[in-house]
Amino acid sequence: MRVPARRMALAALSALAAITLSGTTAAATVFQQAVSVHHDAHVAGDGTVTLSGTYHCEQASPAGAMQIRATVEQEGGRLSIGAEQPVCDGTERRWVATAPGRWVDVRPGRAVVTAELQEIRFSGLMPKSVTTVAQDRQDVEIRRH
Repeated sequence: MRVPARRMALAALSALAAITLSGTTAAATVFQQAVSVHHDAHVAGDGTVTLSGTYHCEQASPAGAMQIRATVEQEGGRLSIGAEQPVCDGTERRWVATAPGRWVDVRPGRAVVTAELQEIRFSGLMPKSVTTVAQDRQDVEIRRH
C-alpha cells in the first residue's frame, strides 16, 4: 500500500506541530519585556563608571533567570557591566550598573551605551544558554561626577 507524498508530508507536519505546541508551554519566554538606557552616565574621580536606565519584564521561564548587562563603548574600548538582579513582575523599574575605576578606562565625553535584558536558561546548576530578550543602544555623554 503506497502513501501519497502529500499525505505523508501533512502527517509529518502535524506531528511536528503537536510536539512543538505541547513542549513549549512550560518553557516559553514571555516577551513582555523592555530595557532602556538613560543619558545620565557618570565617571567619578577615581574612575568608577555608573550607567543606568529602566526595565520591565515578566517572570523568566521555570528553567531560567533574568539579568541586565550594560556595555559602554568609547574610543575603541569596550566594557560590559552586570547590573543588579532584575525583579520581573511587570513593573517598570530603574537599573544601575557600576564598575570600579581601577580596571576601567572610561573618560568624560561621548560614548555608546547598550543595555540588554537577558534570560539565562540552566541545565542543573550550569548555564545552558543566554538569550537577549530586549535591547536599547544610545549615544550618551559621560560626565564627571
